[in-house]
Amino acid sequence: QVHLVDSGGGLVQAGGSLRLSCAASGNIFSVNTMSWHRQASGNQRELVASITNGGTTNYLDSVKGRFTISRDNSKNTMYLQMNSLKPEDTAVYHCKAIIGTQRGTTTYYDQYWGRGTQVTVSS
Repeated sequence: QVHLVDSGGGLVQAGGSLRLSCAASGNIFSVNTMSWHRQASGNQRELVASITNGGTTNYLDSVKGRFTISRDNSKNTMYLQMNSLKPEDTAVYHCKAIIGTQRGTTTYYDQYWGRGTQVTVSS
């Protein structure tokens, strides 16, 4: 079984910073692309940032220059450093990972989601 746990959210004033973490554990063979998504109240979930296992990153335009995604492959953990936060960044942030598990001689890749962590930015 695989578990994905995201954490690090909280309440912060505009201009402040938060660091989110996402840890994968369980019967893991490999962790491929990991990503952060957010969903504000009444809105659809959107991709914030992604990172491949080789370190290639991609960002939502509105967070470029403010957010930094990173990962520690030795710990199967991903981070999102969020600086210069704005009220419009308020949302539930979920991590997602494409994880391979081995059953017999076959590797199966599935996507897993964390339960989410609330980020609230006050003006």
